[in-house]
Amino acid sequence: MTAEYSFTKVFWKKLRRNKGAVFGLGVIVLALLTAVFAYIIAPDATPDANRIIVEIAAKKPGYKQQFLKLPVITKQKPGFIKGLFLGKEEPFELLPITSCKIVNDTVFAEKYIDDGVTEPISIHINGTKPQDLITTKTFWLGTDKFGRDILSRLIVGVRVSLSVGLIAVAISLTVGIFFGAVAGYFRGWIDEAILWLINVVWSIPTLLLVFAITLALGKGFWQVFIAVGLTLWVNVARLVRGQILSIRELNYIEATRAMGFSHARTIFKHILPNIMGPVIVIAASNFASAIVIEAGLSFLGVGVQAPQPSWGLMIKENYNFIITNNPMLAIAPGIAIMLLVLAFNLLGNGLRDVLDVRS
Repeated sequence: MTAEYSFTKVFWKKLRRNKGAVFGLGVIVLALLTAVFAYIIAPDATPDANRIIVEIAAKKPGYKQQFLKLPVITKQKPGFIKGLFLGKEEPFELLPITSCKIVNDTVFAEKYIDDGVTEPISIHINGTKPQDLITTKTFWLGTDKFGRDILSRLIVGVRVSLSVGLIAVAISLTVGIFFGAVAGYFRGWIDEAILWLINVVWSIPTLLLVFAITLALGKGFWQVFIAVGLTLWVNVARLVRGQILSIRELNYIEATRAMGFSHARTIFKHILPNIMGPVIVIAASNFASAIVIEAGLSFLGVGVQAPQPSWGLMIKENYNFIITNNPMLAIAPGIAIMLLVLAFNLLGNGLRDVLDVRS
């Protein structure tokens, strides 16, 4: 077979024909790039996009506000790499104003308190041009109840969703492949014991099991990853067990036993590589499930904790605004969750069709 018809080329050729899978892959790649460069893209590049300006709380999308930048003492400026992943504190505080007048080195302004309510202030600045202290910002998706930029928190929040999906899938694949491979290959009482464990875990509602694990490990960022991963492995284990049962008696597997290969070598070098297609498909499905579970946990208050931005936590903080005049505060993170979950499901369906050798 020539290189032109290699597996990789055939795989990409078939995948490109599936428009849904291409769309899903595009959304996932865009999300990955957004996660890596979140603090460069986000208008609010402070750690966790947590710049609070209470005077402009709960503003609608497209809201514009003039600010006076007041210099403040900050910690040592982080390097580029640290700033890229953790953000950096701004060397100034933003004070919302409605109007201002500059006289020599003094700024006379009307501080914005609320709609129709202002307070006159005057600030004397030494060593800085007053013109450099005035800026106008646009909040494209509005602000939340703390006056934080929704767009910035949405951008930084994609890191949590992708991270929980990646780590949870890694845990579920590791545990699920191990138990499924052992059960399917050795059968007998080992298979019965692992099946019993799988059925017990399967019978417990997912969120209830995640609650139990989260409460045992504590609330926090990494605890959520572990809790979600330990609830998704049963799907992988059942799939791997079934696949191994269907091929363990084939001639090439019998040949490995006749040649005296160890069980570990037979499983990991000759069986698992031939069943990875379905495993990859279920991994994409588990990725989507992990995102939804994390959002649900954060919404219920046992997931990612404030001020770290999580899409589920953003919905929890702003869902009351759905029935008021600013529903976008809760709708925006909901749409983000829907798009990312849809992307992984579409990609999973596409991979299922591409990797189906019977087709």
